[in-house]
Amino acid sequence: MSIKINYKNSVSKKLSSNLVLFTNENFNITNIKKYISSSEYSYISELLKTGDLKKDLFVFELNSKKKIVLISIKNNLKNSEIENLGAKFFGRINFGKNSEYLINTDSIIDKQKNFIGHFLHGLRLKSYQFLKYKTKKDNRNISLNIIGKNKPSEQNQLRFKSLEEGTFFARDLVSEPGNVLHPDEYAKRIKSLKKYGLKINIYDEKKLKKLGMNTLLGVGQGSIRGSYLVTMEWKGLKNNSKPLAFVGKGVCFDTGGISLKPAKFMEDMTYDMAGSAVVVGLMKNLALRKAKINAVGVVGLVENMPGGNAQRPGDIVKSYSGKTVEVLNTDAEGRLVLADALTYTEEKFKPKFIVDLATLTGAIIVSLGSEYAGLFSNDDKLSKQLIDVGNEVEEKVWRMPLNKNYDKLIDSKNADMQNINYVGGAGSTTAAQFLQRFILNKTPWAHLDIAGMAFSKYGGALNSGGATGFGVRLLNQLIEEYYE
Repeated sequence: MSIKINYKNSVSKKLSSNLVLFTNENFNITNIKKYISSSEYSYISELLKTGDLKKDLFVFELNSKKKIVLISIKNNLKNSEIENLGAKFFGRINFGKNSEYLINTDSIIDKQKNFIGHFLHGLRLKSYQFLKYKTKKDNRNISLNIIGKNKPSEQNQLRFKSLEEGTFFARDLVSEPGNVLHPDEYAKRIKSLKKYGLKINIYDEKKLKKLGMNTLLGVGQGSIRGSYLVTMEWKGLKNNSKPLAFVGKGVCFDTGGISLKPAKFMEDMTYDMAGSAVVVGLMKNLALRKAKINAVGVVGLVENMPGGNAQRPGDIVKSYSGKTVEVLNTDAEGRLVLADALTYTEEKFKPKFIVDLATLTGAIIVSLGSEYAGLFSNDDKLSKQLIDVGNEVEEKVWRMPLNKNYDKLIDSKNADMQNINYVGGAGSTTAAQFLQRFILNKTPWAHLDIAGMAFSKYGGALNSGGATGFGVRLLNQLIEEYYE
């Protein structure tokens, strides 16, 4: 499907076959009288008398060639609500081979800053499809011609476009099958982002062994594919101020290893690299919009497979930090990847803060379902910022507890710690408690467990099912609001 958005100074009759107009929440249509004929106005007025005015929009079929879409704008809408309105509009026009609409922004009565920018942003996010492997292509075309004074500035258009491209890139990565997006291919795709001005460093197995990243390497040693740590640096400031750091789990396919998962739904484990995809998508977005910030993204890329060389339950490995881990369950692998990545990020880049993202535990889905990501943090300020911006962009997070009393559940008799809690309960918290042990210098840190948010079987407000890209917009808002 192709969606073209054209900003017009004037409009010819040819472009006005389908018209989109805005009114207030009570569908008082006096403000649109000057944009339509008297007969059209009378027709719509009569239909509204019997319509359900609790709806957000009405589609009036005037004839076989012309529709008028009337959208109500409730008072004091948040940006996220405007975006949801754009997504709903897309849901109503998403049919037919070719559709052309004229959106008259002069009919917008709300004084909300950049209303039409957020409206179109929501529409485009909802329109995403992953059809790469479909032999029958979706050749539909939707053309939206925007007229009037309430258009987004060029700067805001760039902001939204960058954010969409970053989100779509993350969704594309998560949607790829495991036989295509294995760690070797993934590293190549990240390397291609150099053209946007990112500094990319790829550490292969030889370099990782030299660095002593044995917890990360242990996860991937059963696969014929390589294991990697990839860093992406964006320097949007001329000074050498501390960067913001984002770390992602990139398990391209997770069989569970020797602790093999049950076959049912294992095909979904292509999205076990969604945390890393968010980091990559975010860094692409920052580069595209030339963000005035220093930032670094770090991802650990592995494939967790059973095999003759696979890590065994009971193995003990030494992490990059020097701490030792007893691997009791090879399916608790994400925390092993992140352990080395977190310590390296803190030591190498000395960041202002670290936010890591991972599809880490099924337990977080039991706790929060698909409404909130789990937030674990050692810093109240960073936590509040993430909660607040999450509510703004409708990528919500809920803070969960960390406490030293949980440490006894992951202490090992044979090593410094074990990678899973077999006593029972607090599965997401003990996983986060494990990660916290690899933050060595008290750097403000937050862990987002996005297992319930990265993929949606039924679709959400701004996605139509499949990979969501959850986290790109959240972290971009965090940067814009507090650090840029």
